[in-house]
Amino acid sequence: MNQINVLIADDHTLIRAGIRELLQNMSGIEVIGEASNGREALERIKEFSPDIVLLDIAMSELNGLEVAERVNKDFPSVSVIILSMYANEEYVLQALKVGAHGYLLKDSAPNELEIAIKAVIRGETYLSPSISKTLVSDYLKRITESPIEEKNTSNVFIKLTSRQREILQLIAEGNSTKEMAVKLNVSAKTIETHRSKIMERLGIHDIPGLVRYAIRSGIISSQ
Repeated sequence: MNQINVLIADDHTLIRAGIRELLQNMSGIEVIGEASNGREALERIKEFSPDIVLLDIAMSELNGLEVAERVNKDFPSVSVIILSMYANEEYVLQALKVGAHGYLLKDSAPNELEIAIKAVIRGETYLSPSISKTLVSDYLKRITESPIEEKNTSNVFIKLTSRQREILQLIAEGNSTKEMAVKLNVSAKTIETHRSKIMERLGIHDIPGLVRYAIRSGIISSQ
């Protein structure tokens, strides 16, 4: 087996260090880079072209699900494994919908990380054992039988565009209009227009309401 190059993206320095230490002791696996937020993760993926990126689901600026969707579209040769504290079905299904190849819980045994990486490299979909494997087959069956119909109309990936989800996350993280404009290299007017459209689509007309929605949808962590 050729060397597997891995990028670690997590906004906690100690967690990145711990994962790096684990991977350095695994034969055939090399850590080639790290990122501390979602936007930086995309930059590092473009720079290093890893085989696999380990993505924390709750990162700042762009969360792991948003990054996974963009990686799936823009870097199809890169496989994504989501790292998460959350085992609920909605998070897992959202991860699969946006193109993640694996979903690993952060309380997993250390050897499970190696198992997940090597399974994904073989082209398999890997879920932590504590997550029901029927989720994958049920999901694939649903999209095969009714690819157009989407019953979960509350899904943020349906209601908002990628750019709108990005701005919603920045709003929920407390960024001002000016700060968002600088980060996204657009005008303040553009940010205001996006915010108005987000509120219109969601039927929410105040910032606290948007923050609550972002938390419920998993765009940001309640922490």
